[in-house]
Amino acid sequence: MEENLSGEYHRPGRIEVVCGSMFSGKTEELIRRLKRAKFAKQRVEIFKPSIDVRYSEQDVVSHDQNTIPSTPIDSSAAILLLAGDNDVIGIDEAQFLDQGLVEVCNELAYRGVRVIVAGLDMDFKGVPFGPIPALCAIADEVTKVHAICVKCGSLAYISHRLVENDKRVLLGETQEYEPLCRECYRKIVNKS
Repeated sequence: MEENLSGEYHRPGRIEVVCGSMFSGKTEELIRRLKRAKFAKQRVEIFKPSIDVRYSEQDVVSHDQNTIPSTPIDSSAAILLLAGDNDVIGIDEAQFLDQGLVEVCNELAYRGVRVIVAGLDMDFKGVPFGPIPALCAIADEVTKVHAICVKCGSLAYISHRLVENDKRVLLGETQEYEPLCRECYRKIVNKS
């Protein structure tokens, strides 16, 4: 809480986005920030899209198996209904949510809530993904994290899909995706 010029106290709201390719540590960073907020005795709630059931139907789980309890949701509007009087709201795998998430995050931040969003910024074709690009534009802070290219060891640029499937949303792990740098991705796409 901060004291303003008239001596009143308010919570400074903000939007933080953690984005990057798969296997870059987005969820790990989200969990780290939320656990620190809980340690500081802040009221925290985390949401995730209900379609993300890779590791758990309820919890947010990183590839390293770090976990934090969450509330699965079907739309961004549910966040406003369930946010309550929390100080911090976390949202994982935000690329799977609707474009309304941008307005939801703005509204929460204007209410004085710290909103931390994690998600893929691009799909497997390198196209900006879901509400993440718009969230990056309005965020107070954007952290782009990188995986390591499995071909050459450079910083990864994209989550390359290994299986034949053109659906934009395809939940998967290391059997379905690999992180690649821009150059290694270009070489693979040009072979096709």
